[in-house]
Amino acid sequence: MRLIQSHPIAPEGDRSGHTCIGLIDVELTPDVRVYKLRVLRMRDGRYRVQAPYAGKHLAASFSPDLAEKLTAMAIEALQVAA
Repeated sequence: MRLIQSHPIAPEGDRSGHTCIGLIDVELTPDVRVYKLRVLRMRDGRYRVQAPYAGKHLAASFSPDLAEKLTAMAIEALQVAA
């Protein structure tokens, strides 16, 4: 797994009530790349990476372990004080 690119953005509200602070593109395996994963600051102050929406539904979901690794990668890339 590797980070392809990070995109910091001005904090903006998310439809879930959390705040999106950036986007990341990752290569999960040599065969699978995922683009525009949203880096969210949750209402309780924690951070989380979430797949983009495809219409009304999330385009993907991640196991808790993978979500934690993606979030750590995103926080480091965006240089956020977690």
